[in-house]
Amino acid sequence: MTYIQRSMRFFFRLLYHPFAFAYDLVAATVSFGKWNDWVLGVIPFISGTRILELGHGPGHLQRFLLDRGLFPVAIDESPQMGRLAKRRSGTSHKLSRALALQLPFAEKSFDTIVATFPTDYIFNAQTLSEVKRCLSNGGRLIVLPVAYPKNSLLKWLYKITGESPSSLTDSVKSKIKRPFSDAEFITAIETVEVKSSILLIVIASSSPKGKNE
Repeated sequence: MTYIQRSMRFFFRLLYHPFAFAYDLVAATVSFGKWNDWVLGVIPFISGTRILELGHGPGHLQRFLLDRGLFPVAIDESPQMGRLAKRRSGTSHKLSRALALQLPFAEKSFDTIVATFPTDYIFNAQTLSEVKRCLSNGGRLIVLPVAYPKNSLLKWLYKITGESPSSLTDSVKSKIKRPFSDAEFITAIETVEVKSSILLIVIASSSPKGKNE
């Protein structure tokens, strides 16, 4: 791990724990005010009524799902984020402090499991095994790992890599898709445009009943 990677991990740990109160401000700043629009970009891919969010953060997606009459549950390992999300979603809403590496739920509990801008835990084989255990037959894991603003930042990325937009996107897609395919999910990646931004969204489906059982 490089010095920059270690520094970024330390920064995000601070942001997710003692400085959680500043999370929304930082997210809005780095996304040019589009962070919540990006997070809600996963909504069209969520199916069923039994929904689990991994890493609920300050609770924006939970609030949106509740407002649509759904009954989601969510986990996060940060107690600070848990308090923020409780205030946003209501004290009766089911939020748990837990890790995706060891989900505290029974087998086949959910139709959709979703994670927006997760850290590297989402690519961990143990996480994906736990997700598969908790998904219903044919259920899906929806992951939003990356978003690109369609502005000077994106043009800068293309310039420094020396690649065309399509080749850069294909390279990222291939790298992101591999861990899910290795975990034997039926995996596809959708490119979605949301408010002058490009989202890469992973749709990783568990096998229908009888296919791999």
